[in-house]
Parts: sequence; structure tokens; C-alpha cells
Amino acid sequence: MQVSANGIAIELDDQGPPGGEPLLLIMGLGMQLIAWPQEWVDQLVARGFRVIRFDNRDAGLSTGFDALGVPNLLLAGLGNLMHMPVAAPYRIADMAADAIGVLDALGLASAHVCGASMGGMIGQHLAAAYPERVRSLCLMMTTSGSRRLPQPELKVQRALLSRPASAEPEAVVAHLERLVRLIGSPGYPPAPELLRQRLRLAVERAWHPAGTARQMAAVIADGSRTRLLGAIVAPTRVVHGQSDPLIPVAAGHDLVARIHGAVGDFVPGMGHDLPQELLPHFTAGVAENAARWSSARA
Repeated sequence: MQVSANGIAIELDDQGPPGGEPLLLIMGLGMQLIAWPQEWVDQLVARGFRVIRFDNRDAGLSTGFDALGVPNLLLAGLGNLMHMPVAAPYRIADMAADAIGVLDALGLASAHVCGASMGGMIGQHLAAAYPERVRSLCLMMTTSGSRRLPQPELKVQRALLSRPASAEPEAVVAHLERLVRLIGSPGYPPAPELLRQRLRLAVERAWHPAGTARQMAAVIADGSRTRLLGAIVAPTRVVHGQSDPLIPVAAGHDLVARIHGAVGDFVPGMGHDLPQELLPHFTAGVAENAARWSSARA
């Protein structure tokens, strides 16, 4: 279904009991709502959550911003390295306002929030700027953006900036499969055919690399969020893979140190993905963190 949120159309999926604890899932760079595995949604619903997934702006079936052009990511990256202001078609704060618009459209005063990668950056803005709207916060494989943190491995940086051999669906799927395997969990490699099936579904649903470039410009322009983190009051759980080559695990430890009362969950063998074998572990962690909010209210 689509809703009007923050003045744009946002595609969302709403599952679980209407009166259940609302849980807003925010996906990462260029990813669609279906990147949150349905198996995980089922587990969360079984725990009593009302699970809301949505496509960020410029991804999936939500409003695209092609009229704003394609940013020069090399120049944006150089500007960031030189501590210069970086122009972007929109900001991460705008994407956080989109998420608030989703809650408004559904008539929800507040929700538990779980964001992965760029979705975790959006979650940081949400919890800092709209504390009354965020019951609890789960930050998965994300970062504060501090300049002191280690950067992705060089081969990962190159892979992120690479392009498929052609626009043909199978070439796009092959390109995405190489990237997923590069940044994924060495301890939990996905079954090849299952991975390709999921990537085909994603490409058939929407393939929008220009939107991904604009989202990446927003991430670069956002810079460090360390000043925001002191304003986060929601019970926070930081989940990070110990083998993450895209956002090294030091970023997870940094978030735990900077967010008051944050709990760290550092998972051996996990990279920058959501392995099927770890879904029950993630479910238990989200439920435990949500219970912290309930206990604080009581």
C-alpha cells in the first residue's frame, strides 16, 4: 500500500495485529522493504509486534527524485575528506521526516524503530530529533559517521562504485550477487540459489541506481552524527557483525560508548547482511530491547 508521508508517496507493508507493539523497520542504502526477510517479519509478528516495512524515498516503489539529477559521488567524497560542506539532493534528516510521516499516516503516536546500515543513520536522527516518537531503538550494522572510525576495505569501496556489465536483469543480479557475497557474513554464507532468487525479485520489483547515488550523497553530506547521539533517550540496542567489511565493528562499539545506556550485541561470523540463521537471535534482541521500554514506563 502507499501513503502520503512528508509530502511524498511512500510504499509500505504493514503486518501483524493492529493493536500489537508497532515496530518500524528502516532499510539501508538502495535497498527495498523486501530486503527485510519475510521469515523475520513472521517471527516478529509471532512475538506480538505490528511490523511496518517501507521503501525509503528514491528506492523501491516510493517517490523517486530523478528531477534532481545524479550527484558526483567522487567530488562529494573529496569534499567530505577536505571537511568542506557537501551538497546533496536531500538529507538524511529528510528521510527521518519521511519515517515520521509514515507513523503519522498510520495514526501511530510512537513506535519501536529498527534501522539497518543507512537505516540506522536515519534511526539516529529519528531518536534524537523526535524522542517522543521512538519507544526503543535497534541499530544494526551502522555508524555514527565519526571521522575517527576505520573505513570500508578498499575492495569494498571499489565494489560499491562499480556498475553491472549491462542493464539486463541477469547482469544486474550477477552484479548484486558479487557485492552481497563480498560484504556478507563469512560465518553464514547464503545458499546460492536462494540468494539469486531474492535478488531477482528485488530487481524485478525496482532497480533504481540513480536513486541509490542520491541516497549515498545524503549519507556523505550527513557527516558525523556524534553530536546527535547524546540526545537519544530511547533504550538502544546496537547489533553489529564482528566480520563486517563495509562498516567495521569498531563503529558498533563507538555507538555503544556514545549512546547513554546502549547495549551492544557483537555477533561472531556476521558481516553486512541479515543471515537466515541469525534471524531468531535478532528477534530475541528486538523483543528484549522493546521490553526495556515497557519496564521503564511501568
